[in-house]
Amino acid sequence: MKRLLTAFAAGSAALTLGLSAQADSIRVAHVSQFSGPLAAYGEQLNVGLRLGFEYATDGTMQIQGRDLELLRKDTQNDPARARALAEEAYAEDDAHIVVGTVASGVALAMLPIAEEYERIMMPEGVADAITGAEWNRYIFRVGRNSSQDAISNAVAIGQPGVCVSTIAQDYAFGRDGVAAYRQAMEAEGGEIVHEEYLPTDATDFTAAAQRLFNSLEGREGCEEGKYIFSIWAGAANPLGRIQDLQPERYGIQLTSGGNILPALVNYADFPGMQGATFYYYELPDNEVNDWFVEQHFEQHNEAPDFFTAQGFAQAMAITAAIEKSGGSTDVEDLIDALRGLDFETPKGRMHIRAEDHQALQAMYHFENVVEERSDWFSDRTVTAGVPHLRGVIDLEDMDIPILNQ
Repeated sequence: MKRLLTAFAAGSAALTLGLSAQADSIRVAHVSQFSGPLAAYGEQLNVGLRLGFEYATDGTMQIQGRDLELLRKDTQNDPARARALAEEAYAEDDAHIVVGTVASGVALAMLPIAEEYERIMMPEGVADAITGAEWNRYIFRVGRNSSQDAISNAVAIGQPGVCVSTIAQDYAFGRDGVAAYRQAMEAEGGEIVHEEYLPTDATDFTAAAQRLFNSLEGREGCEEGKYIFSIWAGAANPLGRIQDLQPERYGIQLTSGGNILPALVNYADFPGMQGATFYYYELPDNEVNDWFVEQHFEQHNEAPDFFTAQGFAQAMAITAAIEKSGGSTDVEDLIDALRGLDFETPKGRMHIRAEDHQALQAMYHFENVVEERSDWFSDRTVTAGVPHLRGVIDLEDMDIPILNQ
């Protein structure tokens, strides 16, 4: 395990991140959502980036002798603003790499800017189109995509005799996720019987829940289970309202992927629920995660979260690529270094696929267990649904489709 940072090194890191751009510095612009409905995701990603660079550089904030500068720009969840900020990062800040943003629809709007300026961009959203239909050669994604979410969740419960109805938000994240889930579930032998889409700001789920119940009630050929699967981002999650309406009356169970810790507090209502998750800090067993968890508790007095791990992994990929290139930030050198890159993360090894620049990674099959936790947050104790590991779904065990060809 790498040594813990000394107070001097941590202070030096903070100074390095605050310096103005220098001709020989490595400039990474984090263009993400730091206000609005997904602000918690953006903040976690930013914390993860900083911790990842601390770990990868042994606290020096230098890569191959070059100072690292991390810029921060708030998209405010506005596609036009996000495009302008990405252009500003490349044209005015001379950023070598733009990281972000976490909102899939906004991230898709940013992609052409990378191609226009011929610079690397590392989007944080999960829509398949990012490394699929809207991809260009300057795009590399370290976070998971919708297909990885879907396939891992289908593997968790899918088999012949399983029937599933889905509920999702009506935008790229939701529709891409359901499309990938359908394909994966059918490959496992299960059946999707109904798809329900609601506006991103929906808060009333009663009518949608009844339509979901109607789609599964009395349906034959579902002897291995009837499920409602939710794909949802943000605070207002439909699972709680659906549970209030007692789906068990119709022999229906709920299933969903993982989420950030504040959302898992609401999972206390779903004991025994199974699904698959990108990350929960107690699931991986490796030295990088040990350091990450220990340092996050030390620096922030609370547990690292879902997107914090993604930010950390992004920093590890950037550092590994620049080291592989011998310290060069020339765009063609970076493309060559990132393609086929293997690198370590809090989740273990990741591999960036050469064909579509998507990182392949393990996922975690979990069962939800209700526990009281005093260590998740610095200011409160909560009763929450805690993901307990049922099995690791290795990256080699998931056939993630290549969608950019």
